[in-house]
This record gives sequence, structure tokens and C-alpha cells, in this order.
Amino acid sequence: MTTADPTPPPPDPDSPRRPVAGVGVVVVEKGALLMVERGGPVHRGLWAVPGGKVRWGETLAEAAVRETGEETGLEVEAGRVIWTGQAIGPPQPAPHGPPAYHIVIVDFAARVTGGSLMAGDDARRAAFVPLENLRGMRLTPTMYELLPALGV
Repeated sequence: MTTADPTPPPPDPDSPRRPVAGVGVVVVEKGALLMVERGGPVHRGLWAVPGGKVRWGETLAEAAVRETGEETGLEVEAGRVIWTGQAIGPPQPAPHGPPAYHIVIVDFAARVTGGSLMAGDDARRAAFVPLENLRGMRLTPTMYELLPALGV
């Protein structure tokens, strides 16, 4: 009789890896964009629109509304898709390995319906930033792709 080895086999380098779905919310009020300063390990200290990963069974719009509430304290109603893109992380182990992450992003236009602005979850700060000030801020890479869709 043999005993099963409790150590799982190493991952198959040829197994398919798939991107993760992510969302963002674009709220513009009185010429200012709702932004959060990221506090998590990816892009810590950089600014972006509120957003995050979609949970299993959640629609894209539901995820956008949830993430905005978690990160900003605001309740929003998600509208039309305003931008799509992707974020692909640096190779691991650098410089020749597979990317650390690959997120396909869908950003929704939205309007505030309630709540009070305050940073939460993995956001260090939350604020409405005047559109004319955005290019002078430290932004996540995908924000520079979103700005033209906002006319900035």
C-alpha cells in the first residue's frame, strides 16, 4: 500500500491562463472627476477612478457600483460604458516570465445617488479632482488611456 503524496504537482507552464475582469466608474461633477489614491500593493500612491475586480456571478455594472461604494462611500448608478482597456503587469520573474496580472477593464459613466465621500477598502484617499488638474497628478497607467475619452 502506498500513501498519496500531499504535495500538489507544480503548475503546468502550458496550462491556459486567463485575464481577470475589472471595472471602473467615471463620475464627473461640476468639472471634477471622482478619484481614489490607491493603497493596495499594485500602483500604491497613484490615482485612478474607483474600481476593482468583478466577483463570480456579479454583473459588470453591479461590480462597478459595489467597488465605488467600498472605495469612496458613495452610492452610484452605473450608465453606459465609456472606456475599455487592459492592464498587464510586469513579467514575473522579471524580465522574461509571464505577467504578474492581466485585467480587462470596463469603465462605466455613473452618477452619484447617495452616500458620503470618504476613502475606504484599499483607497488611501478619495476626492473630486478638477479635470484640468489630472495630468499633473501621479496616475495609474490606464488613467492616461482614459483621459482622452474624457476630453482631457
